[in-house]
Amino acid sequence: MAPGRSRAGSRYSTPEGAQRLRAELDQLWRVERPAVTRAVAEAAAMGDRSENAEYIYGKRRLREIDRRVRFLRSRLEGMKIVSSAPADRGRVFFGAWVTIEDARGEVRRHRIVGPDEFDREPGYISMDAPLGRALLGKRVGDEVEIRLPGGLLAVEITAIDYE
Repeated sequence: MAPGRSRAGSRYSTPEGAQRLRAELDQLWRVERPAVTRAVAEAAAMGDRSENAEYIYGKRRLREIDRRVRFLRSRLEGMKIVSSAPADRGRVFFGAWVTIEDARGEVRRHRIVGPDEFDREPGYISMDAPLGRALLGKRVGDEVEIRLPGGLLAVEITAIDYE
């Protein structure tokens, strides 16, 4: 994700997803921000700041870093980390691996994760995405229709597991 961009949505995360956000925060705060701050100070020492590209870029980058740091701190502060499977493993909940089959017989397997981690691995989908929302609470054998930008997608849940 680009620095400064934020994801809104559910506050759930897997332990791996939360660790990824903590690592990004640590990298920004302990490594990138001090390096950019030094570069800005060096550029400022060169004189006229109004025409100094290094200074202007550095200040912009500092604002981006600070915005992302604020977002990450806020996100981590209210995060609910889900580290165990639910009692009812026969239904789709956060963290589930769900196998679905469409009318053409195409089979796909997705893991329901939080909005901060859907891009981590192939097959991960956010619980806030249309498909993720539609699958939550369903059981094997349930048929689900999802309204997507390209039209209606009808799928059947063929398996649910929690690894």
